[in-house]
Amino acid sequence: MVCLGNICRSPLAEGLLKSKVDSNKVMVDSAGTSNYHIGDTPDPRSIAVARKYGLDITDQLGRQFTKDDFEEFDYIYVMDNSNYRNVTLLARNEKDQEKVSLILDKIFPNEGASVPDPYHGGEHGFENVYNMLDEATDVIAKELNN
Repeated sequence: MVCLGNICRSPLAEGLLKSKVDSNKVMVDSAGTSNYHIGDTPDPRSIAVARKYGLDITDQLGRQFTKDDFEEFDYIYVMDNSNYRNVTLLARNEKDQEKVSLILDKIFPNEGASVPDPYHGGEHGFENVYNMLDEATDVIAKELNN
């Protein structure tokens, strides 16, 4: 799960997917394309909306996406087109690029839809993002659990 800073969207996506898959079979992590928040906990508003729905994401710490992530992960879900460009620019080959997709393509195929960055969008922005990611991770979990 990848967004810009790894404090708002991708920690929510990580927490949601982790809650829906068997952690003995599926490793879920998140990262940011920037280095702004390395080592930081998720935004308090992300923590609050996750807690509202019974998820605890307070143990997550921000990190930056690296080329090594292409080796570590089979699927790389990005939150928006800017994240997509930044991640695919690090791809070493076509196989790496094929691992990267927009997370909302899972619920809006081929629309290129982005998860809006809620950082400056107030409390409702985080709630809306949570709901989008909940729906998308339902689809991902179903695929991974089959």
